[in-house]
Amino acid sequence: MERFVGKFAVVTGAARGIGAATARRLAAEGAVVACVDLTADRCATIVDEITVTGGRAVAFGGDVSDSAQVETLVSGVVAEFGRIDVLVNNAGLTRDNLVFRMSEDDWDKVLDVNLKGAFLMSRAVQKHMVDQRSGTIVNLSSRSALGNRGQANYSAAKAGIQGLTATLAIELGQFGVRVNAVAPGYVATPMTEATAVRLGMSPEEHQAVASQFVPLRRVAQPTEIASVVAFFASDDASYVTGQTLYVNGGSQ
Repeated sequence: MERFVGKFAVVTGAARGIGAATARRLAAEGAVVACVDLTADRCATIVDEITVTGGRAVAFGGDVSDSAQVETLVSGVVAEFGRIDVLVNNAGLTRDNLVFRMSEDDWDKVLDVNLKGAFLMSRAVQKHMVDQRSGTIVNLSSRSALGNRGQANYSAAKAGIQGLTATLAIELGQFGVRVNAVAPGYVATPMTEATAVRLGMSPEEHQAVASQFVPLRRVAQPTEIASVVAFFASDDASYVTGQTLYVNGGSQ
């Protein structure tokens, strides 16, 4: 498929996991991709992978929770590409703990990156999309938005993503800009691997336990989330906006 030929995309948190898989998928379908992480060096591997396979990608660094860095980042991308057609707000982190043990710093950091970061990136990019009268924004939420033990901060942030998504869709729709969210369940990524280690388990053991609660009896791979992100970002979803799609193997 070549759904993104002539399109320019920005993917945050692109160095690994879902972000890297999304950058690969968009590039494979023709997009020129700005791969964003805390530092440009972190995205060197994914940019090289895309380039070797015939695609085009450029690494950018910036903290999505810092408004000044976001403005500089987006200005740099527009200077490089001339426009932005797709924004994927994927940057995220976890600081899990039960609420009585959770520090204020852990709460703030998770909300700042996962929710405020999506707001700041969307605010900076939407002005260019409004001028173009076109564009798509895809935000990464999570099944944890419905509540998850030990993740009061992360659950709140990912629930907030869904409200942000619905509101941006209402405000930006008249300008031809669509906004949707993808809410994955358990995905085999470095983030969930770190969770397994923290719990004293191997990633394989942790995934096996999690799979018991999934109707499909397995966890997701990053490519399976990237394919849904690509759908929302493409013209195949031209009349879809303001929606959150749970991609969780049927889990409730």
